[in-house]
Parts: sequence; structure tokens; C-alpha cells
Amino acid sequence: MPSAATTAEPDTNEVIVLRHQVAELQRQVEWFKRQLFGTKSERYAPLPDPQQMHLGQVLPMPPCDGGGQQQVPAHTRRKPKSDFADDATSAPFFDEDKVPVLVIEVPNPEVKDLQADQYEVIGEKTTHRLAQRPGSYVVLKYVRPLIKRRDTQTLHCPPAPAGVIQGSRADVSFVAAMVVDKFAYHLPLYRQHQRLGDSGITVSRPWLTQLTQQAAQLAEPIYEAQFDSIRAARVKAMDETPIKAGRAGPGKLKCGYFWPVYGELDEVCFPYFESRRHEHAQGALGLTPAPGSVLLSDGYEAYTRYAEKTRITHAQCWVHCRRGFFEAMGAEPQAAGEAMRQIAVLYDIEEEIRRAKLGGEAKRLHRLTHSKPLVEAFFEWVQRQFDQQGLLPSNPLTKALAYARERQAALQVFLGDPDVPMDTNHLERALRAIPMGRRNWLFCWTEVGARHAGILQSLIVTCRLHGIDPYTYFVDVLQRVGEHPASRVAELTPRLWKQHFAENPLRSDLYKATAL
Repeated sequence: MPSAATTAEPDTNEVIVLRHQVAELQRQVEWFKRQLFGTKSERYAPLPDPQQMHLGQVLPMPPCDGGGQQQVPAHTRRKPKSDFADDATSAPFFDEDKVPVLVIEVPNPEVKDLQADQYEVIGEKTTHRLAQRPGSYVVLKYVRPLIKRRDTQTLHCPPAPAGVIQGSRADVSFVAAMVVDKFAYHLPLYRQHQRLGDSGITVSRPWLTQLTQQAAQLAEPIYEAQFDSIRAARVKAMDETPIKAGRAGPGKLKCGYFWPVYGELDEVCFPYFESRRHEHAQGALGLTPAPGSVLLSDGYEAYTRYAEKTRITHAQCWVHCRRGFFEAMGAEPQAAGEAMRQIAVLYDIEEEIRRAKLGGEAKRLHRLTHSKPLVEAFFEWVQRQFDQQGLLPSNPLTKALAYARERQAALQVFLGDPDVPMDTNHLERALRAIPMGRRNWLFCWTEVGARHAGILQSLIVTCRLHGIDPYTYFVDVLQRVGEHPASRVAELTPRLWKQHFAENPLRSDLYKATAL
């Protein structure tokens, strides 16, 4: 006789809970599969129309007879130029002002047995080839004459040229290149140390670390001036991204955060804080924002609290709103796809604005005329979904709908302010340097090292935004910052440096010696 334990019906509530757990685990598995094998783009991609024939159905191809042969008449073709190797007029693949050119004379074998009066040179042809040395390092040897005056019997010798780092053997060109290699091209110092050794240069790895720290200390006043400029901007975008910095114990590192801030003048700074606590938003931006300020961010509550405390306008990002519907595509493809389609139409309107190069009042009117009715229709649709569907709170679509409805006012700020973007994509592109660095130099040993990384990365990324070569910029400002008036340090930020000094930057002695 079966026992009561084997015949008892399972608890209904327990079954419901297990079903919810299975659904959630299936959603997580689908998310991980998409991260590994699927597309990373969250843009709306409409499904192909099943009634639309493909080209092979419209124009059927004749069957291919692989066994037959066909005679082709003989002909000649012009030999194409492969990559401009033989070009007597120009070399379009490099900048002659930046790339040194080594000229090699190729003797003509026809003149081997001829006297000078038996031929004349009527022209020349050139061929360019890109070459590379194992290491592009140069040692500058300063020779200073020591003299003895016969009238006074005294010795005189000129002092060694001053370097940007007092008492260091590193030229400014080496310091600048090392910083750019590490933070712009994500080449860790230990790999740079290996390359130096392979090039015949023996230095210690701590020396490279000390040079990086000293370069960051020299650049810190410029970083602070740039951060002041961003704080004074009316429209700012802000986010946060993690970085391992500082030891938490044997074999463990603390998780700190960069809180990148992007100003409306295309400047970005990466302040470092030890956590993701709400007060760090206030610590980065301060409590006295510019009049009429707008803060654009994702849905993290820290930014909402900061906006409420400082009474500024808080705008939120449509990409983060769309992400919830994208993640709900597996559970509710119809409804989530409809949300994605409606948001895609808003982005089509933004693309029209960019193509027409609209700005100011014209941009605002275009958004009010075309985007505002669609935004209102979207939120009406969101409300209908809540009213019509009895979805559970744990359902991904319910979470996406709730996210959008709770942020309805913040998501509509861009409609009335032409200076506010629809999303934080411009900031996401700028902060990409941090996750790229995490994949290469992985972490910072100390919190001070993380702060130095933020200082140098802020200037390098801003150089990129303004079309400035970071190497040229650092060679100039590392020499200039020690003598520049402190009251005008803002002139050394990349945006203003481009206006004041880019036409005639300070160079290293290496550049001067090469130019002779």
C-alpha cells in the first residue's frame, strides 16, 4: 500500500514558484548564449516579410554544368597598382611631417661601364615601402664642452638641459610615448619593459611605474581645469564603470569605480571613487551646478537623488530603456518587438536631424513636431500593456514596462531641449577606453594608481574627441606646464590647447635633431 507521502499532491504554490524559477533560469541561459554566440547590437531588426521573395526566386539562375568547358578569347588587361608602391608624384599612405623617410639610392646597372659624359639623368622614379625597426628608441647624447679660461684659470661647463622630470634620464618624448602606449594603445608597462630589453635597453620596471606616476602628477592641474570646465557645462552626461584597484587581502583586489562625466564641449573626465555609493555623484559634480543644468544618465538611483537635491533637470537614456525590451524578446517577442519598433522610429528621426544638420530652435521644433507624438503614443502603449496583460512582476517584459513608465518624465526631457541627446551613447563611446584597459593592464595596484590612470585617460580621450594626436599633446604640455601661469592652466586642456598651441607645439630635442 503506497504511503501518504508518495500519493500526496504537490503544493500548488510550490509548483508556481518552481515554474517561475525555471522561467528565470531559461531567461538567464538565453542571455548567456546571446553573449557568447549572438549579436551584441540592441537595435531593432524587423523580421523579414514571409511574402517577400528573395532574389533567387525572382531571377532563377540556370543550372551550372561543372563538367563543360568554354573557350575564352585571349585578351590583355591593365595591371592594377597594388598599394601605391610605385608612385612618382605622391605617397598617400603616410604623413611626411610625422614619419621619417630614409632615402636609398638604387644604382642603374646601365651606367656601370659608362663615363659621366656618356649619359645624362633626365628624371627619377620613386617607390615607397613601409618598414619598421625592432624598437624605435634613441639615446640622446649631450656633449658639453668643458673649458678653462686662461685669463682667470677657471673651469666652465654648460649645465645639462633640464628635463620635464628633474634628475631623470627619461626624455619628454619617452615619457609621452610610454603614457600613450599604456593608456591609448593599452600596452601594459611590463610589455613595454620587455620591448625595451629586446631593443638593448636595460631599465627596471619600477622605473617605468614611477615615470607614469610623475607624468600624472604633472598633468593633474590640467585635469582639474578640464573638470572645472565640465562642471560649469549646462548639459552633462554621467555613468560609472568598475575597475580593480587596491589590495583587499592576499590575492584579492578591491572593486572601485570610475564615474566618467562628459561635458557639452566634448570634454570628458574619469574621477575615481572607491565605491558606487550615491554620494560620489555629488562628490564629482558638486552642489552648485550651472543655471538650467541638465544631467543625462541611465536609471541608477544615485543620479535621481542628486538631481532632486540640487534641483536640476534629470534626463534619462533611451538606450537603457530599450535594453529591457531587448532582453524580453525571448519571453515576449511580440510585445517586446513592438516596443523596439517604436523606439527605432524615434532614432530614425534623430538620424534625419543629423543629416539635415539641424540645431537650436530648428532641432527643438523638429523633435516637437515629429518625435513628441510618437513618444506620447509609446507611453500610452506602455500603459495599455499594464492594463491588458496580467504578467507577473518577475516577467522580463513587466520589468521593462515598469522601467519605462517610472522614468516617463525623464525620458521626455530631450523633446524640449535641443542640447540634450536621446541617450548616453557619446559617453559610452568615450569610456570604452576603461574596459579596453581592463582587458590588457587588468587592474591598478593602488587607489592612487587608479586616480592617476583616470587623469591621463581623461586627457587622452579628450584629445581623441578633438582630433589631437595625444603624443604631440603630451610632449608639449609636459614641458609647458611647469612654466605656464597657474591662472591660465585651462589653456593647456586639449580643447583650448588646440586653439592656442597646436600650430606650433613644443618639441623634444629628438625632433630637433632629426629635423637638422
